[in-house]
Formats: sequence, C-alpha cells, structure tokens
Amino acid sequence: MKRIIKGKLYSTETATCIGSYEYSNPRDFHYLREELYRKNNGEFFLCGEGGPLSMYSVQTDTNSWSSGEKISPLTVEEAKEWSEDHLPAETYIELFGEPEE
Repeated sequence: MKRIIKGKLYSTETATCIGSYEYSNPRDFHYLREELYRKNNGEFFLCGEGGPLSMYSVQTDTNSWSSGEKISPLTVEEAKEWSEDHLPAETYIELFGEPEE
C-alpha cells in the first residue's frame, strides 16, 4: 500500500516491516491487523486494516460500515508505545535500545 500524507510518501513496498499485531480473523467484524514499518530515513508508520466494527472501518452509507485500511505516520514516542504493547522485548530493545529498569 502507498499513501502520500502531508507531502511525504509512505509505502509498505519500500519500508521495512518491524512487526505486526492481529486480532481475530478477517471474517470477524472486529478483525484488526496492524504492521509497524520504518522508512529508510528512520521515520515510523503504522499500516492497519480492520473489519466494519474496528477502528479502521469506513462509513459507506447512513448506518452502513465496511472494512477499511489506513496508513498513519508515527512519532518515535508513538512507535515505542505501540512496540511496548505488540512486539517482543528483544525487538523493542533492538529498535530503541535498552530501557531503564
């Protein structure tokens, strides 16, 4: 997927996928899948998709929703927060260094 956001290109084809999180399966209205990417310049972004009852849903008509997808640029702090919740500790340390004890 490619998106241009505020004049910058975000592409899952050229960025490195760091890790992913998935909830349920694509047939579930609550389905959610997110992938954390890092661009060659070090910027992070999240590529997400989900069912009609997920945060990625798209309104198609009055009271009618469908599955959707989105790319969201992240600050380093936002990428750290997402990584804490969804990636193994080893991957977090590899990306951001050893946190304080």
